[in-house]
This record gives sequence, structure tokens and C-alpha cells, in this order.
Amino acid sequence: MDIQVLSRKAEGLERRLQISVSATRVAEAKERAAKRVAQSVRLPGFRAGKAPAAIVRKKFAQEIEAEAIDQLMREAYESVIESEKLEPITQPHAHDVKFDDTQALTFELHCEVKPELALERLSGFRVTRPNPTVTDETVAAQLESMRDQRATWAPVEEKPREGDMVTVTLAVADDDGTIAEGKEYRLVIGEGQAISAIEEVILGLAPGASTEQLVKWPDDFPDEAQRGKSKQVRAALSEVKRKTLPALDDALARELGDFESLDALTKAVREDLEANAVREADAAARGALLEEIIGANPFDVPPSWVKQLVAAYAKAYQVPEGEIEQFADQFHATAERQVRRDLVIETIAQRQQLAATEKDVDEKVAEMAEKRGADVSQVYAALEKAGRLREIERGVTEERVFAWLLGQNTVEQA
Repeated sequence: MDIQVLSRKAEGLERRLQISVSATRVAEAKERAAKRVAQSVRLPGFRAGKAPAAIVRKKFAQEIEAEAIDQLMREAYESVIESEKLEPITQPHAHDVKFDDTQALTFELHCEVKPELALERLSGFRVTRPNPTVTDETVAAQLESMRDQRATWAPVEEKPREGDMVTVTLAVADDDGTIAEGKEYRLVIGEGQAISAIEEVILGLAPGASTEQLVKWPDDFPDEAQRGKSKQVRAALSEVKRKTLPALDDALARELGDFESLDALTKAVREDLEANAVREADAAARGALLEEIIGANPFDVPPSWVKQLVAAYAKAYQVPEGEIEQFADQFHATAERQVRRDLVIETIAQRQQLAATEKDVDEKVAEMAEKRGADVSQVYAALEKAGRLREIERGVTEERVFAWLLGQNTVEQA
């Protein structure tokens, strides 16, 4: 055979294949490459494509060899992927390439392949679904939050207290004791936007006043290097604003939406919270069932996919460059669980023919348009532009997969 796999090594999902391309095929590839080069180059004294082959091979030996190797390795890769029935998920890399005019071409191909999930056990599990209860206290807290969103802030000429919004300029001494120019901050006292010791300094100031005090950083400060250190802090308070909440009455209900009274708003809030509680209880049961399945069906996870997911979350969270490594360490386990979850759902969807079709997506978009009272084509175009059609497809597929799984297992109510 012109192309042979001499050896195979597997480490998890990584594959290393030693590949050989026969000397005959190498010679043929070099001949073809030489002809192509000869047709495209110009040499003094010869018309384009008419230079003697021997001269072309000598003068453009490196170009001919590079083209021949490139072509041979592509052909070998395609042949081996098909014959070995591999499904690479990363760009393959060639190592230890050996090439000679009179010998075979040999190289080692490295790639990462998609895992094959056996999923031998998908039934017989028993999980508990939380009881989706909504209390009067929960409703009251939600109404208070909505009331807080309509709050107004007005300046006061007195020292701040907890819950006040302050505008303050803060400067912290360097390790050598030098205090640089301060930076202005706007924060709400008591919401953890500054360490408690600095809040204590601010609470002692009236608008227009300033101070310089020694402040100790807490022992649990996120930056370990700063824990327990004492530094001079200069603070200048320029403004204090106090929040005024609107009355929780019919007028506020009408302001918050199409509600005739506070009772109507309260009813709508309760119904919304109850619907959300049901969704969360369902999600908890699904998550618990998926964890049981993953635990009973171990499989390798592609490291490259985990890294890609970590990178995507780091970008979404706008993690600073200098903190990405730390973020990756902390988020790795979460990303790996997500990849496992997605692989299980995808595999079940394929085997049970549960994957969403284009028609399913169209129906879902039509449903969304009806709820919004909007034109279907406009909603579809907006979702397509935002890149959310794939998200809808995944959502429909997941619903079907979990419906199937719930039919194979037992879910008990807490």
C-alpha cells in the first residue's frame, strides 16, 4: 500500500499515528510538483514553461520539495482519517517529518478525536424534584425590589449612613508610604463596594470634609498579598445622596405596568414567581438526573473543548488579561461539567432521533412571535442576525431529550 499506518498510540482522546508514504508515491508527487513549477516559472533564455526539467529541478529544488511534501501529507491525512474512522476535533499536527528523494515519507500525526460515549445506563435512576413554593415573604421582597427601582436620590448635607450613595475621592499609600493622586468613586454604603474599614472612614465625614487615616485591609481580602496590611488612606467626601422610596400603592402599580391596582400587581408578581419556581424545580431535577447519568457512564472529555469554553466565558465576563490564568483554574471544573452535559445530551438526541429539525425551530419562532404580537418573519430575521437560532435549536433538543429521560427514570417530589 502507498500509505500505511505503522503504529498507533492513544492517550485519552489524543491519537498519535506513525504514517508512511511509499517511495514510489513520493517520486510521483515530486514529478508532478516539478512539472507544475516548471510551467509557472521563467528562466533567462527560455520561454515560460519551456525551461529544461533538469535545470528547474536543480534551481527550484526547495520549492518542489515543499509542494510535494504538502500534497503528500494532505493525501495521507485524508486517507488515514477515513481508514482509521477518526473524527478529529482539533487541527492535526505533523511531527518528526522525514523525507528523502529515494525513501518513503514518514511523519507522526497528532490529533484529538471526538469521544465515543457508550452510555450503557440511562434508566433506573431516582431523583428528587424540589417543591416549588412561593411564600408571602418572597412576594413582598420582590415588590420591595420593584419599589426600590423607582426610588429617587436627593443630596443631604449631613454625614452619610448605611444605604446612602456617596461620591468620594480615595487615595491609598504605596508600599513606600507615598500617596498618589486620588480617584473618584461613587458607591452605596453597606453594599460591599468598599472594604468595611474604608466605609467607616467615609461614615465619619460630612460633605466637603476630608481626612487621612491608617486603614487595615481585611484578613480575607481577595488579593492575598494585601491581606492584613495597614495603609494610609486619604478620603475626601464631596456628596451624600439619600434614597426615598415611593409608596407601595395603586399609583406605583400603574407606573410599573398595566396594573389597575396594587392587588393586581401583587397577583401578577406571585404568578411570575411561581412559574419561575416551577422552572427552577424542573431544572434541578433535570440537573440531578444528568449528574446521575454522567456518574454511571464515565467518558473522557476533550481538553480542547474545555479550554474553548473557558476562553468563551472569560471573554463574556471580560476577565482582564492578567487574571485569565487564575480564572481558568477556578472555572475549569465547571467548564468540564458543561462539556460532559452537552455531550450526553447530543449523544442521546442522535441515538433516539430527538434532535430539533428546521421545522421545529420555525414553530418555536412562530410561538415567540405570537407571544410578542410581532411579525414572524421579523422575529426570525432578528434572531438570525443575533445568532440565536442555534440556541433555540439546542433548547428544543434539550426539552425532547429530558422528556425522554424523565420517562425512563423516577422523579420524586420533595
